[in-house]
Amino acid sequence: MVNRIVLNKISYHGKGAIKEIVGEINNQGYKKVFVATDPDLIKFNVSTKVTDLLDQNSIAYEVYSDIKPNPTIENVQNGVEAFKKSGADCIVAIGGGSSIDTSKAIGIIIANPEFEDVRSLEGEAETKNASVPIIAVPTTAGTAAEVTINYVITDTEKERKFVCADPNDIPLIAVVDPDMMSSMPKGLTAATGMDALTHAIEGYITKGAWEMTDMFHLEAIRLISENLRGAVNNEQKGREGMALAQYIAGMGFSNVGLGIDHSMAHTLSAHYDVAHGVACAMFLPIVMEFNRDYTGERYKEIARAMGVDGVDQMKQDQYRQAAIDAVEKLSIDVGIPTKLDKIKEEDLDTLATDALNDACYGGNPREATKEEVIAMFRKLMD
Repeated sequence: MVNRIVLNKISYHGKGAIKEIVGEINNQGYKKVFVATDPDLIKFNVSTKVTDLLDQNSIAYEVYSDIKPNPTIENVQNGVEAFKKSGADCIVAIGGGSSIDTSKAIGIIIANPEFEDVRSLEGEAETKNASVPIIAVPTTAGTAAEVTINYVITDTEKERKFVCADPNDIPLIAVVDPDMMSSMPKGLTAATGMDALTHAIEGYITKGAWEMTDMFHLEAIRLISENLRGAVNNEQKGREGMALAQYIAGMGFSNVGLGIDHSMAHTLSAHYDVAHGVACAMFLPIVMEFNRDYTGERYKEIARAMGVDGVDQMKQDQYRQAAIDAVEKLSIDVGIPTKLDKIKEEDLDTLATDALNDACYGGNPREATKEEVIAMFRKLMD
């Protein structure tokens, strides 16, 4: 079996890393920058940390901010038109998964205009050309969109999200600066951090997992377990640990896929506009329970990475339960809810059908019936 790893050409990590953006723009010979960000990051002067650097160095740019938390086909299409009019030759994407995902879709369509309908990008689209160069600057510690080949777009007309996976969309450069994440409120820090943990755990047990990605995922689980609580309390050490952890998780799952947690979370977000990280976190103990008998000894290593003592003395059922309990405790400690009253009984069949058709489902280690998926959705209702 041949395994593939796709990563950024260049990545910068650590406090003050955004200062490297100017040098990279100049070294790459870019003439004008298309800055893609969201309105809140402009409002709270987060994006200005980067645009101030562009101003100080006389680098021409244009800002595009028509980006929603769950970016839509319309956001992408408007962005494509804005990019064409701007005369830019690169994109600096500032934000969480929404801004970076929108930028990936824009960059791919500019380079491959035959996909301008956006919907045709779903799955593994056979694009011929690499995206417009993207410098990705994450402001959340969770999605790892800056290092993945994946992006997610919402089709509001059909009330569904669709996943795109394309090596041509990966940002050329990632700039992971914990200072860009320092203004995240507690709720967002918790949700995005649990999204990163879901990436690491699903990536570790997915069908495509192998030695190199196992290394990434276990280290990410350890770092998240040690740092997420501190990050939620806005401690510098926690912010720095989570910035690194979520990137490492992205290095792994981008190359091996995810599982049914993400497929159900995508569906929940599309139907009820639930924050993606919250949806992932609520489902994670439920999905771990569903998958527990299909994971060999992997839950032992998850429990160990989560800091559980004495795992080598535990029987299989004990370390599997210990791993689930440790994840559930972390989720509760950082304030993730365990129930969702938005889910309607009459929607369950559609929710389950959409989840089973989601691109992430195929990586799950256990096959699921529609009835089993409905039962997992119901656990958020009880």
